[in-house]
Amino acid sequence: MTTLGWVGVGLLVAAGLAIVIESVVAAWWGMAIARRALAVSQHLETERSLVESDLEKLRLALEETKRLWRPYRMILRWVRHPLVIALLGSYRRRWLSR
Repeated sequence: MTTLGWVGVGLLVAAGLAIVIESVVAAWWGMAIARRALAVSQHLETERSLVESDLEKLRLALEETKRLWRPYRMILRWVRHPLVIALLGSYRRRWLSR
C-alpha cells in the first residue's frame, strides 16, 4: 500500500473515532436534557394541580356569591333601572342645591 493509501486509512480511522466521540457526547447531552425535561414536567404538573385547585375554590366562591345575592336580585334590578338612577340623581341635585 502506498503512503497515500495509509493516509486514507488513517483519516478513515480518525473519522470513525470522531463519529463515536460525537455520538457519546450527543447521548450524554440528550440524557441531561431528558432529566431536565422530566423535572420541568413534574414541576408543571404540580403547578397545574395548584391552579386547578384554585379554580375549584373560585367556582365554589362564585356559586356561594350567587346563592347569597339571590334574595337581592329583584332589588338590584330595580336599582339599576335608568328611571330609578335618574330619580336618585334628581334627589341628589335637590339636596345639594339646598
